[in-house]
Amino acid sequence: MTEGTRKDAASLRSARWLAPDDLRSFGHRSRLMQLGFSEEDFAGKPVIGILNTWSELNSCHSHFPQRVVDVKRGIAQAGGFAVELPTLSVDESFTKPTSMLYRNLLAMETEEMIRSHPLDGVVLMGGCDKTTPGLVMGAITAGVPMIYLPAGPMLRGHYAGTVLGSGSDAWKYWDERRAGNVSDEQWRGLQGGIARSAGVCMTMGTASTMTAITDAMGITLPGASSIPAVDSAHSRMSASCGRRIVDMVWEDLTPDKIVTDAALRNAAIVAMATGCSTNAVVHLIAMARRAGVALGLDDLDALGRVTPLLANVRPSGKDYLMEDFYFAGGLLALMKQIQDRLDTACLTVNGKTLGENLEGAEVYNDDVIRPLSNPVYHEGSLAVLRGNLCPDGAVIKPAACDPKYYQHEGPALVFDSYPEMKKAVDDETLDITPDHVMVLRNAGPQGGPGMPEWGMLPIPKALIKKGFRDMLRISDARMSGTSYGACVLHVAPESFVGGPLALLKTGDMIRLDLVNRRLDMLVAEDELERRRAAWTPPAPLFERGWGWMYSKHVTQADKGCDFDFLERDFGAAAGEPDIY
Repeated sequence: MTEGTRKDAASLRSARWLAPDDLRSFGHRSRLMQLGFSEEDFAGKPVIGILNTWSELNSCHSHFPQRVVDVKRGIAQAGGFAVELPTLSVDESFTKPTSMLYRNLLAMETEEMIRSHPLDGVVLMGGCDKTTPGLVMGAITAGVPMIYLPAGPMLRGHYAGTVLGSGSDAWKYWDERRAGNVSDEQWRGLQGGIARSAGVCMTMGTASTMTAITDAMGITLPGASSIPAVDSAHSRMSASCGRRIVDMVWEDLTPDKIVTDAALRNAAIVAMATGCSTNAVVHLIAMARRAGVALGLDDLDALGRVTPLLANVRPSGKDYLMEDFYFAGGLLALMKQIQDRLDTACLTVNGKTLGENLEGAEVYNDDVIRPLSNPVYHEGSLAVLRGNLCPDGAVIKPAACDPKYYQHEGPALVFDSYPEMKKAVDDETLDITPDHVMVLRNAGPQGGPGMPEWGMLPIPKALIKKGFRDMLRISDARMSGTSYGACVLHVAPESFVGGPLALLKTGDMIRLDLVNRRLDMLVAEDELERRRAAWTPPAPLFERGWGWMYSKHVTQADKGCDFDFLERDFGAAAGEPDIY
């Protein structure tokens, strides 16, 4: 944007609160003075909101109090006025039954905090899984200039000379402990070594997937998503976010100019190339629908078929973690490898195009970030299945499971609840074979509630003891982005609302044909009709509060699990508040 088209102080959004010589604005200014500020601090300056998802139960964001200081420094350097506003933290570790139940609450809070306060622009501080899509969804709808500050990955884990990856190695060693191969002392050592610093999971789980998506989408500073949380470069990046958001306000660089169809397509391609979490599907679709972009499951599957996996980072990769990815060149280097597949004309928050940001990007370790000639996996990270078991779609991560399950037929072993399943898998006398297909239902958006990360069903002890570590598992749940195995997820529609999964019985044969993207139960249609006629809906899980609201309005997994009344096509917002 040229200098002549820059905003002036009178046209700032915050000026409606602070500039007029009237009683209302007198009250606004006096309350700022009550906080210790003088008119020299805020008069005629862009007011920048720092939306901070820090809490003392969110270990991934434990460095955010210092990063707020860094952001404020940058805002002051650029001539802005910084105000910090707390938002819902939705940490991944402690929030039950699942943080996904509250992603939309964070999105609503973000939108309304921006809409109701005198903010000209916002810095969004997030990283732990649902904080990224929640913040971005709300900010897209609010429409003021915004920049995303990713928390960054934690340092790699260590125990007894072994490098540990958060999540992925937890599942691995838990299976070994259940098999009797890990002692109490070893288990405590693993527990103390697997998470060594502030920051999100250092595998390519949901957190690093979603921050990479924001980076590729153009709403972070270029390459910001790769910087480890405790690296000094992260502090400098945070201050740069503060400086840049002030200029974005003067330039009126709003989200609608950045979060476009092409930018979201770029984000999806990059996600596939990183070995992304399956959760990316739900969140990408939700963010796209907030921006009015028609991105669906079939679009993601089509991109997955032609996008190679280049990031050799666990769990889809075998050898490395996010710290290695950063030192190998980070996300900019990976995007440089697939530059000809991206729309490099897309505008980004630094005011430059994606192509300009990729100039000079270089790979420093081509085993961590593979060239197109030597991918980790010839297709992308995700595949979308359809069939009579999932007419609206289901998701699988082919690169993270044994190829022998790409085509598989076996009898179903069906569980109606997580406690029922958990009890069964610990029963060493369970009648099960490696050819069985474990099925968990009533774990979707409404049935979970909130679509918990239960989809990586534990391998039964009866099989663990015999040396088996993978088998085909199906659910309407999600799974952690750090998980792995032959897990079919996000079955839609979910069983709780009467999807075909509700009609399945133990012993029914199931066929997975990954090549042809099919998932079917081999049950005659007339028999399914009889079962459908006999099915009765389960009782509602909530009768009041947030849960009631959630269950009335959440969409299915193939639509992004947003609230129907928050999607862009539902209707126009009321607009800016009138300042009386």
